[in-house]
Amino acid sequence: MDIRNYEQYITAETMMGPNCIRILEELFNKYPLQSGPDSLILDLGCGMGITSLVIARETGANVYANDLWVSAEENGKRFAQWGIGTQVTPICEDANNFQFEEKQFDALISIDAYHYFAGYKGFFQEKILPFMKDNGVVLIGIPGLKNEYTDRAEELLSDWLGDEAYMFKSPKIWEDLIGSNNRIETVKTWEMDCFDKAWDEWFAVNNELSNGDRQHFETIIRPYTCFVGIYIKLK
Repeated sequence: MDIRNYEQYITAETMMGPNCIRILEELFNKYPLQSGPDSLILDLGCGMGITSLVIARETGANVYANDLWVSAEENGKRFAQWGIGTQVTPICEDANNFQFEEKQFDALISIDAYHYFAGYKGFFQEKILPFMKDNGVVLIGIPGLKNEYTDRAEELLSDWLGDEAYMFKSPKIWEDLIGSNNRIETVKTWEMDCFDKAWDEWFAVNNELSNGDRQHFETIIRPYTCFVGIYIKLK
């Protein structure tokens, strides 16, 4: 994947935080998906849909673009404008109460969203695993806490995040939260390499939200946080 192919879509309208396409690029380059027209991928927490666009074009798969905050109607209009309306289906479902079929998805991808709803033990195995096909793949990229600061999120991040500081967890903690299961072959978590670039591209948007984050970057965000990459391979 080459992020330069998508620069025209990285705008103030589509970005909701550090560049989600930069995060997705690292995941795809590290763990390329073997997908095609017969594959179905769930983009969990797709926001304004830009990740769904990239997933569709890079994999050729059919994509379910799910977000609880952005309506399916709004994203559907964007997908039609982008020429992917027949390949990407916008939906709006709660990740705690999916209505999908058992073993429906070949892959699940979640960028800058999973930490909002999945930060407790049992979530992956109870709420996600049943909908994944055998040999399926899960790729997740989320903001988190560096390993050396495990369990200190609220102490270190509350001036920036307030009551949401607890959502930031270290790669080690996320590996533990995914847990083990007779359907899980591999779980890998790591501190991603794209941290600085993704943040720089967010600050370049220069809106109220990005400027608010900028005030905390050198004192809180850069010293203590990272992007956590999660790769899960199923049997």
